[in-house]
Amino acid sequence: MEAAHSTFKYRSDLLRPQPVVAVYRCCPLRRQLLYVRTLLVLSISPAPVLFQASTIDGRRKGACLFCQEYFMDLYLLAELKTISLKVTTVDMLKPPPDFRSNFDATSPPILVDNGLAVLENEKIERHIMKNVPGGHNLFVQDKEVATKIENVYSKFKLMLMKGDDHSKQVLLSVLRKIDEHLGQKKTRFLTGDTLCCFDCELMPKLQHIRVAGKFFQEFEIPAEFENLWRYMHHMYLLDAFTQSCPADQDIINHYKLQQGTKMKKREELETPSFTTSIPASVQVE
Repeated sequence: MEAAHSTFKYRSDLLRPQPVVAVYRCCPLRRQLLYVRTLLVLSISPAPVLFQASTIDGRRKGACLFCQEYFMDLYLLAELKTISLKVTTVDMLKPPPDFRSNFDATSPPILVDNGLAVLENEKIERHIMKNVPGGHNLFVQDKEVATKIENVYSKFKLMLMKGDDHSKQVLLSVLRKIDEHLGQKKTRFLTGDTLCCFDCELMPKLQHIRVAGKFFQEFEIPAEFENLWRYMHHMYLLDAFTQSCPADQDIINHYKLQQGTKMKKREELETPSFTTSIPASVQVE
């Protein structure tokens, strides 16, 4: 899958070719599946990029938030045509021999760059920022934005577990602050009209809130949060998001497995669907 053009503004630099390899895995589930990401910069024949596979069919993209976040980061860099990006899924029940021999004893996520293994999410992000060509453009500093989005997922997980009015109101309060921030900024993305790491972190979580929140707790983002919906609309237009986004069924199954339940057979056979609509009342430019 070669990275294609999408509508976003990006600051370009003079970039040098550089090979990067990364390995990602979600938290252990009943079927432990993972992604390996290989980026070969300016490669004529792109090396494979492997990400967490679906827990339903073991082939399509899975619903690991970290995998999608890093996928988006690096997909944006691929759109600068400094790296070639190809995605392949790997089922850990049947991992290839070279993966087993090199990474079986290590708990991903892992990033391997020129033989150097980088562990832990923060170190991976720091390495992309400092060592991957163009990566520093993605990792901007904005304490206000970081504070507003840092509790989104924890409040969502609490609401998913409790499902009471109080937990829903707490999550709505966090989303409202993001909506108000976007209204004050009057920009397409969190820090401006340039996509950054905060967007790659937030949008996958918003998608999980939309899909899993509705399925498990009948929770919906209010249509009155128009700034947030416009933001999601702009994100839905980006190849970086649509190419990395898991199917609704995979997001739902991700949380079913965490709850110790299984999908019904008919659900496993459903054609994958992707929720990308916004309320009709929301006006977009």
